[in-house]
Amino acid sequence: MKYSSGGTPIAKFSLATNERFKDRNDEWQERTEWHSIVAWQRLAEIVGEYVSKGSKLYVEGKIQTSSWEDRQSGERKYRTEIVARDLVLLGARENSDGDHQGPTHNENEDQPLHAAPGEIVDQDIPF
Repeated sequence: MKYSSGGTPIAKFSLATNERFKDRNDEWQERTEWHSIVAWQRLAEIVGEYVSKGSKLYVEGKIQTSSWEDRQSGERKYRTEIVARDLVLLGARENSDGDHQGPTHNENEDQPLHAAPGEIVDQDIPF
């Protein structure tokens, strides 16, 4: 996460999507596509705090292409990014040891909160 000269938080990261399909020979193939994502303001702060390599995310936004002239070659360069409008954290967070960290306490009650593995509860969502 970085900040603009005006102090606006910006997070840029890559996101992989996987597709599994059968080819003409009826054999399973897998294809991975990488996408450049940019998030601004509070969404960028959430990415900086809660997202790490391997995090599973749902991202919704708009596709934006920009171009510029390369200083060395003079060649026209292009970059296509997804500007995130919404982001949902999927699955449980993991700590640095690889252990799952789920919510351990419900803010509204004094009872511990237990969720089934992989189940998302309101306390998992930071926004």
